[in-house]
Amino acid sequence: MPPPLGDIAHLGHVQLRTPDPDRSLWFFTRMLGMTESGRAGESVYLRTWDDYEHHSLVLTAHTTSGPGRTALRTSSAQALEARVKALEDAGLAGTWVEDEPGLGPLYVTQDPDGHEIALYWESEWYEAPPGLRPGLKNQPQAKPAHGVGVRRLDHVNFLAAEVSPNAGFAHHVLGARPTEQIVLDSGRVAAQWLTFTDKSYDVVYTEDWSGARGRLHHIAFATDTREDILRAADLCLDNGVHIETGPHKHAIQQTFFLYVYEPGGNRVELCNPLTRLVLAPDWPLITWTAKERAKGQAWGLKSIESFHTHGTPP
Repeated sequence: MPPPLGDIAHLGHVQLRTPDPDRSLWFFTRMLGMTESGRAGESVYLRTWDDYEHHSLVLTAHTTSGPGRTALRTSSAQALEARVKALEDAGLAGTWVEDEPGLGPLYVTQDPDGHEIALYWESEWYEAPPGLRPGLKNQPQAKPAHGVGVRRLDHVNFLAAEVSPNAGFAHHVLGARPTEQIVLDSGRVAAQWLTFTDKSYDVVYTEDWSGARGRLHHIAFATDTREDILRAADLCLDNGVHIETGPHKHAIQQTFFLYVYEPGGNRVELCNPLTRLVLAPDWPLITWTAKERAKGQAWGLKSIESFHTHGTPP
């Protein structure tokens, strides 16, 4: 039986590796409007204005692009203990570290594909310095006066050599709930969307056509409105940021989106899924067939080739 929904409270933050740290930092701060909240070694810690924790993104200089650690906050100390036991019982034991600012101990493990996953409970709530204090006491930081002004980290989409064991890990070991999936005529699951919350998804596993393991398809940041995404497209065009596809709307999960490549080569999605929630406790897993997916996105645009072939690291 899967664990109770709720042991994992939400997606905490993700780490991206970049071979071009200066330009990547420019993209996330000047283009997306994120705030630097600290530095350590080769890493810069960044946050969106409406995330309550110390950081939403860890940007780390590296020889290549790709994902580092993905951190999930649990709903309590007891929930952390329960998920650690579930990991150990599943043969996926990890190690305890305490190496990130604003956080207590993290239990670091891997999913079956090799993506680094960390669980934690203790978290320091962000307190904005005088220049960033908001006008409303119920938001953690003032909205940025430049760039897109992304609101929060929304989801992460992992590439995997096989979707089923990784989605099964998220479902049965971590307690995520699958909401939608793509199943090919052969019966193979090509992608699955899972949620830890009442959002329609927090984590996605997508089949890596190259057969590689441990790669990233994209990370996504939510915006306040669809108009913010249209503004983002203009800003990217003005500043030489590669737009891969969009603005457009997905059929699966109905997300309005724009996909770009940050200067380090990682794909970043700007999305507006804020109006779609999964509130039904008995939500049925929605399955899309290969024939249905061949019709393209919700407004008829077929996915371009790079959307299926580009991942990081290359």
